[in-house]
Amino acid sequence: MEFLPRTLGTRPRLACELRAEGVVAARAEDASAQLSAVSRVPLPDPAADRTATVSALRKALEAVTLRSREVTLIVPDSAVRVLLLDFDALPTKPAEALPIVRFRLKKLLPFDADDAAVSYQVMATSKGSVSVVAVAMPRDVLADHEAMVREAGFEPGAVLPSTLAAIAGLPADESPVLIVNAGHQGVTTAIVKTGVLLLHRTVDLGADLRADQNLLNRIPTPQSQQQFAVVAVSASGLQLAIEDEIAQRFDTARGLAAATGEIAQAVSVAAAYFEDTLQATPRVVLAAGTLGADALAVVLEQAGVGPVPVVEMVDATMLGPGAATCRVPLGWLAGVRGALTA
Repeated sequence: MEFLPRTLGTRPRLACELRAEGVVAARAEDASAQLSAVSRVPLPDPAADRTATVSALRKALEAVTLRSREVTLIVPDSAVRVLLLDFDALPTKPAEALPIVRFRLKKLLPFDADDAAVSYQVMATSKGSVSVVAVAMPRDVLADHEAMVREAGFEPGAVLPSTLAAIAGLPADESPVLIVNAGHQGVTTAIVKTGVLLLHRTVDLGADLRADQNLLNRIPTPQSQQQFAVVAVSASGLQLAIEDEIAQRFDTARGLAAATGEIAQAVSVAAAYFEDTLQATPRVVLAAGTLGADALAVVLEQAGVGPVPVVEMVDATMLGPGAATCRVPLGWLAGVRGALTA
């Protein structure tokens, strides 16, 4: 998926994602998207100023780049609008189709569609129907994100929203899956079936919700629950110790405790839509984002959602030896890994 592109052809072999919690960057040598280098620079303050954000971008990207300065930038889902549209027909030439898509968006966007950066992709066609996913971003917001990348010394080659970037890493023949991308600022749920996006819903998480102390008490820590400090083994047999990854996941979970009700509700709504649309229950929930699969499973169990297994979208087999030793939490890598699968 190539949304909001700045150049034509294959996306850059560098990718970075900007989140409230920090910046993660990765490099892949080819479209198999086995990550050869990864880095993470936390932003302890979600409201970090521009200087701190640019510094984090520079530090994360410098740690993974070899020569290229062109990068795919992954932005928060809250910075864009993703809409699923159906048309009776649509011109095959993008130059002719884009004005039609933009016109449809006029009544659907909370900002000016004429001035927005808009991209689209046809997902499915049948007689008398064309299904499209459209992405729109306020032009000033896009310009600001691109400017930060340039201030960090790199050039934005493409811009993708977080969850769509993660989805790009799924196999084209993937059976129906429910994806949950949760972090400090929001949660996005998505349903994908054989490369077709059936649902994309983003919920901003309120800052004034009360913490669920029962959930806090149930979230284990590496000190009290050593069974969570596991060792993952990559395809090459290299052992990847992820004790600090688990610690990061649960630190994030504690920070999100005030919003666990909204997260669980978002997943519950998506699971119901999955059942109504596909006449089946989700066989698995794929976790992306900084919350992580283990903490997300606790949130869903506490809310009575499920039972359904929760697993990371990225696993250790997707990391090369250089990346495996960096101990970046797997949930952080879903977006950059998907962006590099092209």
